[in-house]
Amino acid sequence: MSVTPSSICGVTDLTADEARRIILRAQGFLGAGSRTGGVPAMLRRVGAVQLDTISVLARSHELIAYARLGAVGRAAVERAYWRDPARAFEYWCHAACILPLEDWPLYGFRRRAYRDRRYRWHEVPPIVDKLLEQVRADGPLMTGDIGGARVDLGASGTTEPAGWWDWSDSKIAIEFLLDIGEVVCTRRIGWRRVYDLAERVIPEQLLADDLPDAEGVTGLTSVAGRALGVATRADLVDFTRVKGKYAALLDDALLSGAAGLVPVHVAGWPSPRARRGESASSAPNAWADPAALESEPRGRHRTTLLSPFDSLIWERARAERIFGLNHRLEAYVPKDKRIHGYFAMPVLAGGRIIGRVDPAREGATLIARQVGFEPGNGGPAKVAAAMSDALWEAASWVGCTDVRVERVTSPALEGPLRAELAR
Repeated sequence: MSVTPSSICGVTDLTADEARRIILRAQGFLGAGSRTGGVPAMLRRVGAVQLDTISVLARSHELIAYARLGAVGRAAVERAYWRDPARAFEYWCHAACILPLEDWPLYGFRRRAYRDRRYRWHEVPPIVDKLLEQVRADGPLMTGDIGGARVDLGASGTTEPAGWWDWSDSKIAIEFLLDIGEVVCTRRIGWRRVYDLAERVIPEQLLADDLPDAEGVTGLTSVAGRALGVATRADLVDFTRVKGKYAALLDDALLSGAAGLVPVHVAGWPSPRARRGESASSAPNAWADPAALESEPRGRHRTTLLSPFDSLIWERARAERIFGLNHRLEAYVPKDKRIHGYFAMPVLAGGRIIGRVDPAREGATLIARQVGFEPGNGGPAKVAAAMSDALWEAASWVGCTDVRVERVTSPALEGPLRAELAR
């Protein structure tokens, strides 16, 4: 890769392809060094691993580690996230995420904001102080230890199933305590959170590091910039999920240089309004980790299925800008209106998205309910072989010994794919 400083404003110029390769390396999909350090290093590299309840082949937080590291044992993934002593904690970043423990101080601004608001999805019940004392005396606890997560709808005579809005007062209270940092979740049992006092779990030096809002937002912006490699302001805001005065602090951190990111211009990416002395074609339209610009990304690309919640593609506008991928999760779309399938997983090969698979599992068989290919990624033999590799590796990882494809939406590629799968 050759990067050329702009003669107009000192901004580094990148082609879209150069930016894509930098992003892939930053996210751990390019180069042998991306596997060094296993799951803990992967978590620090990506900065945040999104959680979700959907489990098809595996839960998303497992798929994210697998996509970068290959067939790492699923139990090893769980231990790396949730173990004693804690190495990670759960909190709000891009969404509900697993976060490196050392980043605890960066989220102080968010904990204070929740404390001041004293409301998020539900009114905070008066039992919150009493519940905190219960955790202090009896913790660590799960929701079953404090009365359950759902209200008792049966007592009111209704037969409607409980939803997330039907949280019990104890569940609302414990989640509020999590939001404000009085309790923390650093492990799960059977997918259920285990809550304990932050002072018992978070190392003292991290707990005492009470960063002002500006320093927290600046540090989190730095984490986002390193994890994304090259990012627009909108990408950084999406990663950190800041708004209002906190988004203004993010802007200050970028423009002052405090976040440690440098302005770049990526050809073909949307251009902001040019400043005086700049042309629209050379004005900076993104930010980059300067360390990522120091060397050309080299090495072998991963060929793998991607969770729809993977930080490489979790923001739709960014995924379309980098890969030409227009993708959304269709799990909540009525079945007859789905295009790609319930949990369609993009397939990464050669640094590009070559297609999508809607997977399922039946005994020892990985089923591809639907396979689709994206145009312009090489000849039929090449993309069929890559798709076959991705399916067979995923099957082996989840303990399947067979792969069955039910439907291929690209007629010209159905024969080559089935031939490759049969090899």
